[in-house]
Amino acid sequence: MIRTAIVGTGFMGRVHLEAVRRLEFVEAAAVVGRNAEAARRLGAGFSIPTIAADYSDVLRDPKIDAVHICTPNAQHFPMAKSALAAGKHVICEKPLATAVEEGEELVALARRQGVRNCVCHNLRYYPMVQQMRRMREDGDLGEILIVQGTYFQDWLLYDTDWNWRVDAKAGGPSRCMADIGSHWFDMAEHVTGLHVTSLCADLHTFHPTRKQPKHSVETFSNQLGGPEDYVETAVDTEDFGAVIFRMGEQARGSVTASQVSAGRKNRLSIEICGARASVAWNQERPDELWVGHRDSGNQILVKDPSLLKPAARSYADLPGGHSEGYDDTFKQVFRRFYASIRTPDEVPEYPQFADGLRQLNIVNAALESGRTRGWADVPTMVSES
Repeated sequence: MIRTAIVGTGFMGRVHLEAVRRLEFVEAAAVVGRNAEAARRLGAGFSIPTIAADYSDVLRDPKIDAVHICTPNAQHFPMAKSALAAGKHVICEKPLATAVEEGEELVALARRQGVRNCVCHNLRYYPMVQQMRRMREDGDLGEILIVQGTYFQDWLLYDTDWNWRVDAKAGGPSRCMADIGSHWFDMAEHVTGLHVTSLCADLHTFHPTRKQPKHSVETFSNQLGGPEDYVETAVDTEDFGAVIFRMGEQARGSVTASQVSAGRKNRLSIEICGARASVAWNQERPDELWVGHRDSGNQILVKDPSLLKPAARSYADLPGGHSEGYDDTFKQVFRRFYASIRTPDEVPEYPQFADGLRQLNIVNAALESGRTRGWADVPTMVSES
């Protein structure tokens, strides 16, 4: 058994914990939370043997092999750095850090320490996303010409909606693009095999002030209170971002990300247009893949492992007609991450810290472009997965 610790007791910490519990050869051995009572409740609910309020306690424990960092963004860098220095394998929620320089330091340290490292861009792992990727690899799409899409949510639509991500001190200088735009760009690069080389971004904050609750609010909880329950707080992170970009030598693309789009709960959509065929996928209908043709009828493919490309089948555990969704993507990432710990020579089949650094570079370029109202280059670097 590989023994792991979950750091963070909020929405994402619980998602990670539930996914780890679905792996046969991994034990969720510890839960860490700065709120001792929240950590105790979460750990007790899952019969976790070790509950801690101090992160360093699990790093000193030689029986803990790996850690999951599911805390606010500003804590990712110091926690990941400490875990790597302690020789632990690390899965870190995105973004990897809040600054490019921090990401570069973590990539270098992970390489020196020789430990497994993963940034949890789990949305790659829907079976039909992998089907798109394998279609591109097999040449079904031809040369990639256009990549476009959206990532829309509505959970921060009202000025009474609040989350720690709104605060740049906790979430970093970018919110919408770092939180959900990075997922979209990671998927676009993963599926197409191309890298974004330059971009032009328009970022906007619709609510320059928000009503911050006087008590903590969990992600997606959408709790409303009376005037006595909140404080008017200035906001300097974006609610919205629109980006046009260039990929590889010729491909062009555009994406719009928003956390204030009424009715869109968590809608990532992506369309990839090739010289031979196009494909389109929508996260709110994850088992369907649209395939478009110029000279024959279009298709709707429905997830069925027996009908997927051979290289995509292992991303679907359930037979056709049995939906696989958001929580299953975490299981698929973690399964591959922990398998690579058991097999040191195995080539990682998951996003690593270097991939997280790529997304930091894209977000940084978007922030620069938004400030200058012009195009910004994205530094060239090689992905490790």
